[in-house]
Amino acid sequence: MKVSIIGTGYVGLVTGTCFAEVGHKVICVDCDDEKVKLLQQGGVPIYEPGLEELIQKNVASGGLTFTTSTREGVEKSDIIFIAVPTPPLPDGSVDLSFMEGVARDIASVMTSYKIVVDKSTVPVKTGDKVVETIRRYCKSQVEFDVVSNPEFLREGFAVGDFLKPDRVVVGVRSQRPVTAMREMYAPFNCPIIVTDINSAELIKHAANSFLALKISYINAISVLCEASGANVQEVANGIGMDHRIGRAFLDSSLGFGGSCFPKDLSAFIKISEKLGYDFALLKEVQCINARQMDRFFKKIVDTLWVLKDKKIGVLGLAFKQNTDDVRMSPAIELCQRLQKEGAILRVYDPKAMEKAKSLLQNVTYVADMNSVAEGCDALVVATEWPEFKKLDLERVRKVMTHPIMFDGRNLFDLEEMERLGFIYKSIGR
Repeated sequence: MKVSIIGTGYVGLVTGTCFAEVGHKVICVDCDDEKVKLLQQGGVPIYEPGLEELIQKNVASGGLTFTTSTREGVEKSDIIFIAVPTPPLPDGSVDLSFMEGVARDIASVMTSYKIVVDKSTVPVKTGDKVVETIRRYCKSQVEFDVVSNPEFLREGFAVGDFLKPDRVVVGVRSQRPVTAMREMYAPFNCPIIVTDINSAELIKHAANSFLALKISYINAISVLCEASGANVQEVANGIGMDHRIGRAFLDSSLGFGGSCFPKDLSAFIKISEKLGYDFALLKEVQCINARQMDRFFKKIVDTLWVLKDKKIGVLGLAFKQNTDDVRMSPAIELCQRLQKEGAILRVYDPKAMEKAKSLLQNVTYVADMNSVAEGCDALVVATEWPEFKKLDLERVRKVMTHPIMFDGRNLFDLEEMERLGFIYKSIGR
């Protein structure tokens, strides 16, 4: 099928590349000329496992092209996906200016029937506004359909999530675009849920908010575990084996971050308020998440006493493993708190150090994980990169001024750390 993706950010780039991988003809549109040139050459502006190889493969085959021209994308496509940013406003609601701008651009060059698909995460009833905008600015007055098709991609696992989805949600206003949307997703061999647009838009925010709730729930349990001498990992395993609950998203940590959960949670609270409902449960999820960082920082202060001029190593800067994304990263927030108290930081991340430099200055960026602790009074694990589990703990202990570790991701075994002579502080254990 002939498809265009407007917006080559994280969602748009993965979407377009994976559609090309299963045989669709894809044009990706972006207003950033430098980014388009990079992508045309097979380069990738973000780190996502497996994505660069797929881009290069499909650019070489001609199935995936990039342009700065919205007109080209619209004219050469039957289905147009909108995948532009929907950033938060200061009050927590969603900035839909990019969405409105793209809808206007599509309308101004549309001369035949098109299916316009909203892939961005948007508040319920946004589809109605997109319809209204296209009708208002389309000079040709041609027919079109607007569809909601929310994404459910995990950063660090997005290519696999797209190619092997749990489900695809398609929200429509009429049955006309359903056959085409089913054909689009037929190669993925997954359940396709066809519903109304409002339900589709709510599904996305409801899903992300529920996952954030699970994380805050286990983090609240971790407080009880520490107070009672229980082990949060054992508790999580015990409750997670119940198929009604599931083990995923029950790992206690510094709290959730990134560009999705905090933004979508705030947006869903504001959406609920506009619909006349005070979603107090989700407000408490936010509070628990914030307190989790406070508790972890307090552990550091209680152990080290004075942070001024203390040298602290930090493992991890990305908000999670397998990504270079540092937006709203708990690791960056922790580093900034440590700096504010006068700590001297040595930091390492496998992929995110370059992007972190714009947010984190006056720190020493170290080339490998086993060197970050040299001369340090303490070492902090802030991101759950799998390679951190392979840390040479014997070497780390020997090069530290004091063998103190604060593990914000519960990566290491309690008994092993004690045997090695570490003062080891984790979460909920």
